[in-house]
Amino acid sequence: MIYHIVTGDFTSVPLKEAITLDPAMKGEVIVMKDILNVGPLQKEEGQKFSDLRSAFWQQVVPNEKNPIQVDDLERLLETANELSKNEDAKIWLWIAPWPADVCLYHWTLKFLGKYIGRLFVVNIAGLPFLDENGKVFFPKNISEILPKELIKAKRLARPVTLPELETDGEEWRRLVAENAGIRTHEGGKRLLSKNEDFYDQQLISFCSHQYMKASKIINQAITRYNIPTGDLYLGWRLRKMYDAGRIELQGDSAKGLKDFDVKLPGDGTNAQYSLPL
Repeated sequence: MIYHIVTGDFTSVPLKEAITLDPAMKGEVIVMKDILNVGPLQKEEGQKFSDLRSAFWQQVVPNEKNPIQVDDLERLLETANELSKNEDAKIWLWIAPWPADVCLYHWTLKFLGKYIGRLFVVNIAGLPFLDENGKVFFPKNISEILPKELIKAKRLARPVTLPELETDGEEWRRLVAENAGIRTHEGGKRLLSKNEDFYDQQLISFCSHQYMKASKIINQAITRYNIPTGDLYLGWRLRKMYDAGRIELQGDSAKGLKDFDVKLPGDGTNAQYSLPL
């Protein structure tokens, strides 16, 4: 039995199909839905990590009727419990060169490290794959890889070593201590802490002195700068910039990203708000 751990629902789709095609990969896909490269990591005394993360995402995506509940830790611990009951069970942790995946890797070591020898990592960073047209490309996310190519990737599965467990475990402790708003991927398994406004200027660069849909600005920024936070986080940053007086806003920002518009203050005659070259 293999427990395949991935970040995000999109990533799980091709992996689930690959598992149905290859009996050697038979197992269960455990989807971690939290994006650990954004938001706080350091919980207060007596606070649960899941409660910390739930409170953060509830702030990013306010929902009074159905408050966001992050339960990744609980499902991870359930998986660990299954390993305790079944000595033949293994974990394959799938990671791409993407900050959310690398954060997940470091985080899971804290809870799964005791299963050294049964904890495997499948790291696709820097490796070529074939797209649907048969052309070689280097994916940044596992969701980009065809199921038949993921079957080939199973050969990458290797056990996490004891030195890695010690070194990479320290990396997570450092990130928690820094408790920054954003973590960026700097290559390999290295992450750097940044302020929560790290991508604000990229968003501002697509704003003008005419109102534009927040969703359009965010999509343009993600596409142009390959921002790895997801659109909901960037929508929250637009609302924070409005609160700080950096942009103007109209519509209902408590709803979806298509329900409000933003623009730069003034009419463009003030050089302070001119677009960067």
